[in-house]
Amino acid sequence: MTQTERIAYYERLMEEAERAVAAAERAVPLLRELEAYYTGPLWMEDLAADEAGALPEGLKRGVLSEDGVYSLLERWREAGLALGKEAEHGLHS
Repeated sequence: MTQTERIAYYERLMEEAERAVAAAERAVPLLRELEAYYTGPLWMEDLAADEAGALPEGLKRGVLSEDGVYSLLERWREAGLALGKEAEHGLHS
């Protein structure tokens, strides 16, 4: 790889990393709100309505899947832990 190619490669890498960090920052309040819903009484109420067949047939209801929400929140926690370890030890460890 030439010097010019290397610089261009790392420039693209930096731009992609910036987009990823920005996306993660935008995700935090969304995930907090989702977790509050999932752990609160409204989620249980909505799940009960779904199980009773009281919701419209065409309504997307992935959020009522215990595994789906839990898995998403767990992936977020694991990513946060991994990032925390990287920050604690430095990125170049």
